[in-house]
Amino acid sequence: WRAAEAGLSTVVLDRDRPGAGASGVAAGMLAPVTEASWGEETLLELNLEAAGRWPAFDAELRARAQASAGYEPLGALVVAVDRDDAEELRRLHRLQRSLGLEVEWLTRGDCRRLEPGLAPGITGGIRAPQDHQVEPRALIRALAGALEGAGGKLATGADVVEVEVHGGRATAVVTARGRIEAGHVVVAAGCWSAAIGGLDPADVPPVRPVKGQILRLGGGRSPLAAHAIHTPRCYVVPRASGEVVVGATVEERGFDTAVTAGGIHRLLEAAWEVLPEVGELELWETSARLRPGTPDNLPVVGVGAVEGLVWATGHYRNGILLAPLTADAVLAAITDGQAAPLGEAVAPSRFAAPDASRDPELAGRTP
Repeated sequence: WRAAEAGLSTVVLDRDRPGAGASGVAAGMLAPVTEASWGEETLLELNLEAAGRWPAFDAELRARAQASAGYEPLGALVVAVDRDDAEELRRLHRLQRSLGLEVEWLTRGDCRRLEPGLAPGITGGIRAPQDHQVEPRALIRALAGALEGAGGKLATGADVVEVEVHGGRATAVVTARGRIEAGHVVVAAGCWSAAIGGLDPADVPPVRPVKGQILRLGGGRSPLAAHAIHTPRCYVVPRASGEVVVGATVEERGFDTAVTAGGIHRLLEAAWEVLPEVGELELWETSARLRPGTPDNLPVVGVGAVEGLVWATGHYRNGILLAPLTADAVLAAITDGQAAPLGEAVAPSRFAAPDASRDPELAGRTP
């Protein structure tokens, strides 16, 4: 959409349909504060920057597509259901405060006043008012509409076989249907990004699949809660429509996408112990999809070793959140050759093997 709006002839190739992968089942949490973690300050910085862009991004998308992405500035609660959770929550609160994040510590009574449906055993919590949410399926429809409205083309069922490279530059994309010449190629294939043919394996970033099982419930009062609710074992995201999203497992299972009884049981049990009313809801949908993970949990965005080839992958659990920032960075990489404002922290080159001919520390060493 951004590229098409900038006047570039733009074709999006999807081997299935938009939303058939992880984005179509995601919870849509824009939660940099709630999901802040030790040792991931760079990721937090990116997530906060992206979250700050979401209101304007949503308004622009709504105007272009004449459709809503379901953006809702509801805030989030992280709650403790037992003593161990409470200790972990205290550590998280200290981290958040040390990073200057806007958070509020809540007593048991505070939690129950904000969310009367919480279990009586809740011992405390943290409120993060700046953590918001979108509805990913509505977002995908809006993005597709904005792309086509700007003159771009969306080709579904277009399985990419390889990227053609000549003289160190990407020149075309080959699909099962034919060949498309291109001045620039953007690889945004999630955990399948590393499987695209035609590229030197040494130039391909190490993106792996991380399985996540997720549930969609409904049929109860609407909404079930006024905030997204997090615990160390699950999250529960209520929608204005009455849908409730419960997720998500994190499993290193390769490309396996089977929904398992154990996964469903763990998620339902974790959701029920914090919001007992979950047990009265209907089970509408069970899904398992693959997130694109990287060794450092940071995305891969920018131009790599091949000129004209732009990577936009490896977003792991933050693909929806990072969408506005990634869009701007990819357009900058295409037009200026630089993935501003993301820079070296997410550059594909960070995974490149050291060149012994240039590094005096490595020169002269033998394997």
